[in-house]
Amino acid sequence: MTTIISALFCLFLCTAITAAAAEPDLNELVTTPEAAISSSKTPSSPHCFGFNELNSLIRDGRIEKSAARQQLPVKLAAIRSEYYQRGGRDYSPTQWVFPVAGYDAGAIDKGKKHGFIPKGYDFFSGNRHGGHPAYDIFIRDRNQDLHDDRSGSAVKVLSMTGGIVVALEKEWQKGSGLRGGKYIWVYDPVNDLLVYYAHNEELFVELGTIVKPGDLLATIGRSGLNAAKRRSPTHLHFSALHVRNVQPVPVNVYSELKRSRKLSTPQSVNTVQ
Repeated sequence: MTTIISALFCLFLCTAITAAAAEPDLNELVTTPEAAISSSKTPSSPHCFGFNELNSLIRDGRIEKSAARQQLPVKLAAIRSEYYQRGGRDYSPTQWVFPVAGYDAGAIDKGKKHGFIPKGYDFFSGNRHGGHPAYDIFIRDRNQDLHDDRSGSAVKVLSMTGGIVVALEKEWQKGSGLRGGKYIWVYDPVNDLLVYYAHNEELFVELGTIVKPGDLLATIGRSGLNAAKRRSPTHLHFSALHVRNVQPVPVNVYSELKRSRKLSTPQSVNTVQ
């Protein structure tokens, strides 16, 4: 009798243990918000990815101008909405920062009109556009090693305005016909500006990164078809386009560059937002 009772008890105990093992622990299945945030990747920005794709098509001449003109305002409207939904703020020109850390307007090309030649420029002509709707901001780099001759350090590119990164190129190889090299486009919704930073070396932002004046974007490099040539002094190619209707038009912002704040170091180091 004792043997039978012992056998029954063992059978009951084994069944209970098996059932307990098979039943999930609800505490393990419930993920806390903190855990979900820490384990997930930073949210992407589909609107900015879409703009970047459109910009690449325009850049490479792989889309008809009429089609590009139709798409541009639609994409910018969506990005504007996203910018404010994600907490983007308005910054007026009085809050702008000179786009090269440690330098000021004295580093801009001294030539006629400081190199700003808007005539012949058409955004929708992409990499084959005419004119020079930009300012070249030169750094002290006689040996062309991408470091400031005085500090021995790489020179940082800062966001002049507030806005959101809508297009960029991180890869560039010598011999490429891409004129801007490693570039960044920032859209400033409050001022309706597309701001262009070209010939960079290392980029510190991603598509969809929200920036404020003085935020770190990149380091100055020598990437780009002409910028890589020995005859070209190391510089940042800086341009601002005002989006009027469907046509981005070059803006003469030399006065704003002269008035902008000079910073020796970035306001902050950006992370993808």
